[in-house]
Amino acid sequence: MDLEFSEEQRLLAQSARRFLADNYDLPKRRERIADAPGFDRELWAQMCELGWLALRLPERLDGLGGGTVDCAVVMEAVGRALAVEPLVQNMVFAAALLDRSGCKDTELAQALATGKTLMAIAHAEPRSRYALNRVATRAEASDSGYRITGSKAVAHFAGAADKLILSARTQGNDNDKHGISLFIVDAGAAGLTVRDYPTVDGLRAADLSLEGVAVSTDALLSPVNGGLELLSTCMDEATVALCAEAIGAMDYLHAATLEYTKNRKQFGLPIGKFQVIQHRLVDMYIALELARSMTLLAAAGMDNGSPQERARLASTAKVKTGEAIRLIGQDAVQLHGGMGMTDELDISHYFKRITMIDATHGDVDFHLRRLVALQASDGLSH
Repeated sequence: MDLEFSEEQRLLAQSARRFLADNYDLPKRRERIADAPGFDRELWAQMCELGWLALRLPERLDGLGGGTVDCAVVMEAVGRALAVEPLVQNMVFAAALLDRSGCKDTELAQALATGKTLMAIAHAEPRSRYALNRVATRAEASDSGYRITGSKAVAHFAGAADKLILSARTQGNDNDKHGISLFIVDAGAAGLTVRDYPTVDGLRAADLSLEGVAVSTDALLSPVNGGLELLSTCMDEATVALCAEAIGAMDYLHAATLEYTKNRKQFGLPIGKFQVIQHRLVDMYIALELARSMTLLAAAGMDNGSPQERARLASTAKVKTGEAIRLIGQDAVQLHGGMGMTDELDISHYFKRITMIDATHGDVDFHLRRLVALQASDGLSH
């Protein structure tokens, strides 16, 4: 498979990196995350004007018709700048859900692309861990549609969202794979309570409580009882985008650590002259490039192939990225000495962000188990 960027993708990467470099540094980031909504609305509008939010939307919804690789290009720049805007949730996850569901609402898609409507994805529940099929939230049929009751946890940027895409069970038991449906719910709907809070990596999330929230049948995004595969496939795309964000952050950590070892002196020499330090920097670089290659391979495969193949690619990318996160993050902190953990140094903020990425949408152990299960299912099918 050709993993070389096209000319358009190279230009997109350059413009995204330049735009974020001009608009981000640690003091500006501190200011943006200090209070709700946790990001700069004006900067968000500029990102929309650049066309980032329309990248993943198909042409039938008046989007740019780009693929996961285009989104990964932007997300790598986001990771390098340590930007906090909800791009994964909107540019990738929500756009993929609208596309793969066969949604025909061009007005909603354009509201997403232009930033008029901010979306959040609410799928996790207090007891669900990483299992997408573990859904206790119920959507009971009513005369006018459905009434949704239950709770959701750690829905990123739900406190600032205009609409929520959430999973609810329309049939079966809490752990069944069949019987899950996806709904689009207005953030101001009666019976919906949103508890917003900051997360350790500088982002924001919210826990949701739904008490008989009424929605019409038009709110259904997936087929009734058939939302799990759609949710899983789109989460795989979002997972690859998160890996790309981590690549950008780890690239910065490696470069910053390399520069630090050239200037920090011990015994009259820069510590980068010591062989043991050089070996660790090389190990960091190798882990970074392995993760980058696997993430690009996964991104290139997200737009084609079977759901099982996309799942395999996404999980493999998350495993390699998670392994790199642990090595690069810890070595960057350790090679900076005690300063690496201080709030004043940007290293600690990058470390927190990639650590949270590692735990989002499944950690290394989860995705290793998933790969084993996918391998076993392939064996059974032959």
